[in-house]
Amino acid sequence: MSQEHDNRGISREVIWECALLILIFVLGIILFRQAQAFMSGVLGAFALYILLRNVSFKLTEKIHRPTLSATIIVICVILFIVIPLSLLAWFIIAQLQKINWNTNDIVAPAMQAIDIIKEKYHIDLVSEKAVTFVAAKVTALGQSIINGIGDFFINILAALILLFFLLSGGRKMENYLASLIPMKNVNKKETIERISVMVKSNAVGIPMVALLQGIIAWIGYASFGVPYAFLYAFLTGLCSVVPIVGTMVIWIPVGIYFAILGLWGKAIGIILFGAICISQSDNLLRFILQKKLADTHPLITIFGVVVGLPLFGFMGIIFGPLLVSLFLLFVDMFRKEYLTESTEDSAVPEDIKHEDNTD
Repeated sequence: MSQEHDNRGISREVIWECALLILIFVLGIILFRQAQAFMSGVLGAFALYILLRNVSFKLTEKIHRPTLSATIIVICVILFIVIPLSLLAWFIIAQLQKINWNTNDIVAPAMQAIDIIKEKYHIDLVSEKAVTFVAAKVTALGQSIINGIGDFFINILAALILLFFLLSGGRKMENYLASLIPMKNVNKKETIERISVMVKSNAVGIPMVALLQGIIAWIGYASFGVPYAFLYAFLTGLCSVVPIVGTMVIWIPVGIYFAILGLWGKAIGIILFGAICISQSDNLLRFILQKKLADTHPLITIFGVVVGLPLFGFMGIIFGPLLVSLFLLFVDMFRKEYLTESTEDSAVPEDIKHEDNTD
């Protein structure tokens, strides 16, 4: 009778546990969907917290007031990060607004190049519909960037508010979050270290490389008289987030365009500038930053950016590679925890095992 009562109690307890987990999961999905508009701000706050947590801890130890420490750091973030980024955003928007986003004007140079190739070499590269479709996508991208300026500042405000509470919470918040992770302490430590290293690497390295390459590209494009030089420099900076191929997607077609028009001096100049200055600066900057921050495999960055951008928007450049890196880390943890012994046993042939036993 007592055993039956215990079984009922256990089953009831399991039912309540499952119901509570389902409720947490459902509410989490609802909150996540409602907070998607502010996701860039939330992720930005977490990235800033990881970058500034050590500074916050040291400052709190000196003044013994976590709230004041968080306030000082947030003010510094506004002065040295938010204001410069806002000025840069306004500059980009002002430059994009100067561009005539008429689809016909964008299609005209490409169609001119296609017509020249068709007349000289009798090769029909692509249809006018395909070029118009691509131009329409580029136009939509430019307009979305211009229209997204309001969301940009709303997410910055959300990031600053959340960053204040993260910094003021400090180690208590970290200990609480660590207690929720269903892992051994060794795996928890490795996971937290991987997150910290990846966020620091991507949050500092990727935007810095993109900004510097965009500036270098703009100097080159403007010097060689490339139309819409700022737009192509902006796209060059964006494409730098993809290793190996990256910026070649922009400066090689620009050089080919000048070659088709018969402007061989500009064509050779653009290609040489892209190969020597733009691409080599990319390799040099990545080499320096990887040595100082994290030696991330290029494939992790490529797949991370592809996965992260649709999920998190611009912040996917940082958190997309982090997701891929954590996935590989968890797979490796699972292999070490549950598969290592069985794999080693199955990998040893029977005759070798027999010889070892006889010895």
